[in-house]
Amino acid sequence: MTTNEALNDFIRQCQQRVELSLERLLPNTTTLPTRLHEAMRYATLNGGKRIRPLLVYATGQALGISRERLDTPACAIELIHAYSLVHDDLPAMDDDDLRRNRPTCHRAYDEATAILVGDALQTLAFQSLCCDQHMQADAHTRLAMVETLARASGSRGMAGGQAIDLEAVGKELNLAELENLHIHKTGALIRAAVRFSTQLSATAEKSLTTRLDRYAKCIGLAFQIRDDVLDVEGDTETLGKTQGKDIAQEKPTYPSLLGLHGAKEKADELLQEALQSLEDFNTEADPLRWIAQYITARKH
Repeated sequence: MTTNEALNDFIRQCQQRVELSLERLLPNTTTLPTRLHEAMRYATLNGGKRIRPLLVYATGQALGISRERLDTPACAIELIHAYSLVHDDLPAMDDDDLRRNRPTCHRAYDEATAILVGDALQTLAFQSLCCDQHMQADAHTRLAMVETLARASGSRGMAGGQAIDLEAVGKELNLAELENLHIHKTGALIRAAVRFSTQLSATAEKSLTTRLDRYAKCIGLAFQIRDDVLDVEGDTETLGKTQGKDIAQEKPTYPSLLGLHGAKEKADELLQEALQSLEDFNTEADPLRWIAQYITARKH
């Protein structure tokens, strides 16, 4: 089996697992309030790369954790990501009409429903970490994971990064400022996905946990750089969202600061640093290596 075949097989298996688990966690559309529950499922069960759940599973594999125990944290991180996309698309934020080649949640339903969808998905993520028995974790571990997710999604994580992003429109940022923005907005949840699995592991040494966090920080920035590049080079149909939106909104990006070539070089540097962070891991960590390479080469 080639590396690409192995990666595709890993992605397929993990995506199927998280889809089935999300189906189980999300309220049924026959349960009141039906319109809200329908919209929650519309916003969550609509495809996507599922990068964050993939990282939960891949890190868990590297640490010898069964996939059954990883389903809950994989869902929790994806529920937060889904809520962030719903709110990110709102008129008060990025005002987008297209997400994954479908109307955004506030276009398919309405703005008020979309706000409630984001609120409900966020709280469901925390509920699952607290209560879902499939994870097989004690109260101390669950509390630690709740804290990880709260920090990653709050004002010192994703939400804070979005606030910085909105304030930066029309301004010029230097490289350190741009990295700080995306370490919060994009990178915080990616680091949380990796950290979830280290928190579930009873045997992970601190040195390995530190290296895995470094890996996650590098690929989080590389993921954003690739997003910025695709906003310039991609097309709306392939991306599944409006191409050129960052330029139109005068947002600071890596290509605007470093140029397209410089941005691609920066992404490659981060890829190499991420791979170096995994040098002490055996072949069980190969999915982490594959994901890092996939992130910097993806077309959407």
